[in-house]
Amino acid sequence: MTTPLPPVTEDLNELTAERLRKLEQVRAQGLDPYPAHVDRTHSTADAVAVFEAWEREQPADTPAPPASGIEAAVAGRLMSLRPHGKLTFATIQDAAGSLQLAFRRDYIGVDAYRWLQEVFDRGDFIGARGTLFRTRTGEVTVQVDQYAMLAKALNPLPEKWHGLKDTDARYRQRYLDLLTNPESRQVFLIRTGIVSAMRRFLDEHGFIEVETPVLQPLYGGAAARPFTTHYNALDQEMYLRISDELYLKRLIVGGLDRVYEIGRDFRNEGLDTTHNPEFTMMECYWAYADYRDMMALTERMIANIAQAVLGTMQLETHGHQVDLTPPWRRLSLRDGILETSGIDIYVASDYASLTEAIQAKGLRIGHKPTWGQLVNELLDECLQPTLIQPTFVLDYPTEISPLAKKKPDAPQLTERFEIFIATRETGNAFSELNDPLDQRERFMQQVKMHAAGDEEAMPLDEDYILALMHGMPPTAGLGVGIDRLTMLLADRPSIREVILFPQLRTLK
Repeated sequence: MTTPLPPVTEDLNELTAERLRKLEQVRAQGLDPYPAHVDRTHSTADAVAVFEAWEREQPADTPAPPASGIEAAVAGRLMSLRPHGKLTFATIQDAAGSLQLAFRRDYIGVDAYRWLQEVFDRGDFIGARGTLFRTRTGEVTVQVDQYAMLAKALNPLPEKWHGLKDTDARYRQRYLDLLTNPESRQVFLIRTGIVSAMRRFLDEHGFIEVETPVLQPLYGGAAARPFTTHYNALDQEMYLRISDELYLKRLIVGGLDRVYEIGRDFRNEGLDTTHNPEFTMMECYWAYADYRDMMALTERMIANIAQAVLGTMQLETHGHQVDLTPPWRRLSLRDGILETSGIDIYVASDYASLTEAIQAKGLRIGHKPTWGQLVNELLDECLQPTLIQPTFVLDYPTEISPLAKKKPDAPQLTERFEIFIATRETGNAFSELNDPLDQRERFMQQVKMHAAGDEEAMPLDEDYILALMHGMPPTAGLGVGIDRLTMLLADRPSIREVILFPQLRTLK
């Protein structure tokens, strides 16, 4: 059944109105402008590769024949139509690349040639069958003998040469961004390569990929506010996960010694260049290892990913020259803060003395309720901007690391590290706390912090404590942000550039 066309009114864009007229013209001829079947034997890249392979097989002293005799049926979006009297050249594009088509009036017939001019526009999808040859200008081309419309585009594409440049429009209409901006397509090819290379690396190192719940009865594993929803069937409040951590560590208790998950997490927080409320994390957990073992694994993994995706470990990113070649620098949080602020957190080891030291240095550090949070502010404000080459910053305050194991010789600190590259934090890891009594006490401290107004403090997870009480071996855990790693390797300034459909305010 034919769908009725919308009425052409003065409110309708004239270009769209003209395309609607052409659509009706196709249907009036009894043709389907949106057929289900596509006759396609080669992608654009395959067609070029087949022709070039044929060329290499020809004797060097043989004059080039006008055509190869190789038949190809190709399909793609029509990116240009260039009529030259009795000859029209066109360029089609698919995911593999682009290819030139040649339509000769004397070859396909007067009616078919006129039909091409009358009903096809840039942006339409076309299928074409013909013989491969190379033009005098050196371009591999299909000499078309049959063609068909595969889909009529009713809205015109953005202007050919400049593409889609408005940033907000690029995010809201990512399909047009990908279609007209090759650099955007390249970013997401890099992202796909990162995930594939990461999976290969972890699989080759004995980790198994698992899936844990996204919709959870209790959130945990990070300092963040959750998104809340209601499960009608159970009449129960539920949460989108803020981290995979507590479920993955349950699997370590269950005897799966090396596990990882790559998936979406959700945090009810603001938007900026490094934060999106829906983001992708890789978390892995490794039984019988500690954070030193995890450092060695992490630097090899990220260097391996860069080599696999970019072909190099030397990057120019975020305005810096960066070398990912292992080993990376190890820097204690204490030494880093001392070097960049002049404050020794081992001397200023309580809230009052650290506050006094910050004031004495004239540093602009916002008010924080605990010693550990003040230390973290010193990291953010003083140390992080100096961390260009890949660096593991080690040994964080226990107050801000409720799931990490304490350092035996400094119980106010934990065996935790964060990864910094080109001044950006890219990952977080620690020797996991496996003492159920200590863990319960830490959870209770978080509950008190939440009651005092800290909306990002974790709730008490009794079921996780129950799992720990059955015994969890020494374990190291790691979380790496896929979005931020893509920002690094693709040299993008904003997280919205590396998420296909970033969160945006609804237009009114």
